[in-house]
Amino acid sequence: MEQIFLIIFYLVTLIYSIILHEVSHGVVALWLGDRTAKYAGRLSLEPMRHIDWMGSVFLPLVMMLTAGFAFGWAKPVPYNPYNLRWKKWGEVVVAFSGPITNYALAFFAAGIGALVNVPIEKKVIIFNHLMQREWTGLMNNVVGSPMSVLYTICVMIIFWNVLLGTFNLIPVPPLDGSKLAYAFFRIKAETQYFLEQWGFLIILAILFIPPFGFIFTGVVYNILNVFRIISFS
Repeated sequence: MEQIFLIIFYLVTLIYSIILHEVSHGVVALWLGDRTAKYAGRLSLEPMRHIDWMGSVFLPLVMMLTAGFAFGWAKPVPYNPYNLRWKKWGEVVVAFSGPITNYALAFFAAGIGALVNVPIEKKVIIFNHLMQREWTGLMNNVVGSPMSVLYTICVMIIFWNVLLGTFNLIPVPPLDGSKLAYAFFRIKAETQYFLEQWGFLIILAILFIPPFGFIFTGVVYNILNVFRIISFS
């Protein structure tokens, strides 16, 4: 039962990390003068306003049960770029508010983890078990220890937010990184159309086809290592 609880919390952490990512887009868009997300009722943390049943629930659950890891998405928060005060950079600021929010959450969780009174040797074990989704080993190390459970929750928040923040920086639409690419590089309309039409398949290729998948995984784990060191302090 405890193992099932950890897996459920693992998925709930993913869902709320995605929701906070999306809400941040709407909040920054509102700050820049666009009220679209506010009028649509999307500046809320209520899950039902953001959940995409395929991307937020079904796909992550199936991936967890079959592959041992998961990723997902929520309904995009709408905004109108023509209402933004900063015409050239407004979309970039709105787009990057998502990854920045994810990294901020990871940093906050790492800071809390550093304050949790758990021996560093056990922190190392918990971190490694969670990264490898070794649920039985993880349970054996946290059962009966509220501080170990708290540290485990911190690591879950770190993991999902580093993964989501880094993933969304890939410069391929519809991901946030594409807005920066469009702002800095002159990309022909035909090229933009191609990227937007085939973006999902390109992203899958980047994630799962060598050497791109290895590069992305390496970047994620190097960033995770920075937050891991902070949480060990």
